[in-house]
Amino acid sequence: MVAFKPGLVFRIRRTTPEKFYIEACDDGSVDVLAIDRVSTEMTLTVRQDVPASAETRPICGLMGTIRLVAGMYLVVITKKRKVGDLLGHAVWKALDFDVISYKKTILHLTDNQMQDNKTFLSMINSMLHADGFYFATDYDLTHTLQRLANTSPEFQEMSLLERADQRFVWNGHLLREFIAQPELHMFVFPVVHGFITVKSSCISGKVFEWSVISRRSCFRAGVRYYVRGIDSEGHAANYVETEQVVQYNGAKASFVQTRGSIPFYWSQRPNLRYKPKPQISKTVNHLDGFQRHFDSQIILYGRQVTLNLINQKGSEKPLELAFDNMVTNLGNGMIKYIAFDFHKECSHMRWHRLQILLDMVAEMQDDFGYFLVDADGKVLLNQEGTFRSNCMDCLDRTNVIQSLLARRSLQSQLQRMGVLHIGQRIEEQTDFEKMYKNAWADNADACAKQYAGTGALKTDFTRFSSADRP
Repeated sequence: MVAFKPGLVFRIRRTTPEKFYIEACDDGSVDVLAIDRVSTEMTLTVRQDVPASAETRPICGLMGTIRLVAGMYLVVITKKRKVGDLLGHAVWKALDFDVISYKKTILHLTDNQMQDNKTFLSMINSMLHADGFYFATDYDLTHTLQRLANTSPEFQEMSLLERADQRFVWNGHLLREFIAQPELHMFVFPVVHGFITVKSSCISGKVFEWSVISRRSCFRAGVRYYVRGIDSEGHAANYVETEQVVQYNGAKASFVQTRGSIPFYWSQRPNLRYKPKPQISKTVNHLDGFQRHFDSQIILYGRQVTLNLINQKGSEKPLELAFDNMVTNLGNGMIKYIAFDFHKECSHMRWHRLQILLDMVAEMQDDFGYFLVDADGKVLLNQEGTFRSNCMDCLDRTNVIQSLLARRSLQSQLQRMGVLHIGQRIEEQTDFEKMYKNAWADNADACAKQYAGTGALKTDFTRFSSADRP
């Protein structure tokens, strides 16, 4: 097992007809990854062994490798932008990619094979250019602060590849060839999909760091309407773990929420109707997959409060009734079900009525708490449960509620850290409030574009409305 070596941020790809050579720009590193373009073997070598005649091209990192009809391809990141420093570690957004063939020609393929290969390349490029891929070379973006604080020394010594939460490693399939060779782990890193913002903020002269990290699950991934509900393993469509992180004077706090499609077997396949009618499957054991889903959620996060925000009439009503019945039939005291008809309660711009839901869950949220560690690294509080929110798409209504719960948690965290004094409200801090709203609206847009192809609804409310301050 090889401990991860930080610092391999910028890499150079040198190419010869026989091999790819991947090396760090850091002069202190002598290791070079050599990939044989014929045998596809990957080995370590040193810079002195790289031919001087090799073509040189800078890249930002490796996504991994993939085999298509024409043979193996190397997937690389060619452009990146720094998002910010999360707890002292640089976080990058991947902006552009290249998919490079090991083969120098595709003339060995038939016309049909060429067309298939072209189609697969187009699909890969389309996915790579779906906005929202992030990475860090010396920090584990796949785990929450609380998980990272409750790990063993052995875990800390693992490479990022070995220790990553596989739910959020979007290049996991591309890294299969690397996983079997620990000595090569230093050249690759997990790439997450979702949204990350890192902001430096100031309230009353006190400067603190505030971040939102949304990690989209790569299990049961797909797009709106075509992918709904759960699979046989209990993975929910459009599942996202969102962590809000704040750091001040060395102390760190985080609050974690999840969202995901209603966790049983249902579909809503597109047809000629503007809004296809949801269909609940009549041929499967819903409770089995439902239990698998919540068993994993309880293991990962503790107690669960499910906030179901869909309509309680019309085509959405059967889904609400089924969700309620399944929680009741499961009979697990770790799960509490709360239905809140968002559209009914907040119709005609009555956003103040969101306070009804916040009041309903306030005691539970206080009971769950949040993760808090002091400047000396001592854990003062652990979060002991999460809110699992959903609407139909887990985008618009869901994001509004998550932003309000996150603000309530942040209010407590900033008071505990000494940024806010007693009686001082986040909502009264004009500059921070504007930044906070825009960041959560950006989070909504990012998640919506990835699942639905367009920006989120209700972001006008999230960004601009003063009525969202219950």
